[in-house]
Amino acid sequence: MVIIPRTGDIGNFEVRRALPFRKKRMVGPFIFWDQMGPGEFLTGEGIDVRPHPHIGLSTVTYLLDGSIDHKDSLGSDIRISPGDVNLMTAGSGIVHSERTGADVRENRSNLFGVQSWLAQPESHENGAPSFHHTSKAELPGFSEGGLQGRVILGDYLGLKSPVTTQWETIYVD
Repeated sequence: MVIIPRTGDIGNFEVRRALPFRKKRMVGPFIFWDQMGPGEFLTGEGIDVRPHPHIGLSTVTYLLDGSIDHKDSLGSDIRISPGDVNLMTAGSGIVHSERTGADVRENRSNLFGVQSWLAQPESHENGAPSFHHTSKAELPGFSEGGLQGRVILGDYLGLKSPVTTQWETIYVD
C-alpha cells in the first residue's frame, strides 16, 4: 500500500499527515503521523501552535533540524533539539503549546521533524497526564549493515530505548 500524505499549512509552515489514511487508519498504536517541514523561517518568524488540549493519546516529537519550545499544563518548559525525544502522555487531559523560541527568531532558522501520535490503551485513557524529555545522548545508537541510527522507541538489535510507552512498538531513526 502506498500512503500519500495530505499537506496542511499551520501558518507559513507545511505539515504532511500520513496517518490516518483512508485505507489505513492506524499502524500499530500510531494514529497520526505528521512530518513537519523541512522548512525555513525568516528572521522574526517561527511556529506558534497556541495552547490546546489533548486527551487519551500520547505524542512523540522527534526533530532532525531546528528546535521547538514545549510548554504544558504540568509545568514542563523545555526546548527540543535535533535527536531529542519528547513524549507527552495526555491521559485524562493536558494542555500544551509548541513555539519557536524568541532567541531562535533573532535569525533565520529551519525546522524538520516528525510528530507521531499514539492511541493510549483503553485502560490508560483516563490516567494521569505526563511529560518526559529524553536527550539525544540518552538514546542508544547502532551501526548495522552500513546504516547508523538511534532507537527512539522500543527494542532494536538488542538495544532498548529509555523512552517507555504504554504499547509495545518500535521507532528507529
